[in-house]
Amino acid sequence: MPKLPVRTRIAGAPISWGVCEAPGWGHEMPASRVLSEMASVGLRATELGPAGYLGSTPAAVRARLAEHDLRLVGGFVPVPLHVDEAVDLSEATDAIAILAAAGAEVVVLAARSPDGSYDHKVPVTDRQWPILLANLDRLRAIAADFGLTTTLHPHVGTAIESRVSVLRLLQDSDVQLCLDTGHLLIGGTEPLDLVERFTDRVSHVHLKDVRAGVAGTVAAGNTAYQDAVRAGLYAPLGEGDVDIAGIVAALEAAGYQGWYVMEQDTAFDREPADGTGPISDVRRSVAFLLSVAGKAPGVSAAGR
Repeated sequence: MPKLPVRTRIAGAPISWGVCEAPGWGHEMPASRVLSEMASVGLRATELGPAGYLGSTPAAVRARLAEHDLRLVGGFVPVPLHVDEAVDLSEATDAIAILAAAGAEVVVLAARSPDGSYDHKVPVTDRQWPILLANLDRLRAIAADFGLTTTLHPHVGTAIESRVSVLRLLQDSDVQLCLDTGHLLIGGTEPLDLVERFTDRVSHVHLKDVRAGVAGTVAAGNTAYQDAVRAGLYAPLGEGDVDIAGIVAALEAAGYQGWYVMEQDTAFDREPADGTGPISDVRRSVAFLLSVAGKAPGVSAAGR
């Protein structure tokens, strides 16, 4: 089957507009503006965002997305997987059910901290690893029952953050990965190296570019994650220190056919004025992705 061109596989995420599930994150821009701006920069789809942000029912989510000619690709579902072997998965199950009914393809799990924040390290003991893996398998089975693919998202401030934990996950589980180029780098994993070594494990991609100087303060524990985001942790694609071009080229050469999600975390204290805010960075990121995709092996400029 011919591979779909990259331009048809670019999605957005509400977090690029400052909309986040983490407690105390900041001002939440209205969905109507966020979706309108996504469509205006050429995005074809979006992830769901926090529970209820795009609507409280699948029908409401579908209707809201249809207003902007967008579809739903997936959603981020953080769960404290390592804490308790009998952890309550009802909220996660409800989120998965909504994703499936609203037309999504992918569940993006994260092994979140017990308090839901991303501002501190989350150590996992040898006793807790089997618990994490067992709960992950429980959720994978639930997602499969709904016809969805499960990916695990290495993420700052979660149980799967460091290079050691990412490699252990790859060794001890066959779960697919959400390759987040920013969170991996901050956690100590070179994303291009991971792509080259474990291409077959990548089924979903979050593209971020990172300013290494700010990222280093997070990795060292000197800056809380949200403070780093506000200090300019993320740059438009091609303007930071991640080899986005190399990563996209490697994925395309390997036959990757999944989504590239423009996901550069932001946080605001108030509503940006019309015509300002994150839309400029997202527009530049989309343009950069299309430019490098046209140079990737097996991808013609016409296919962009």
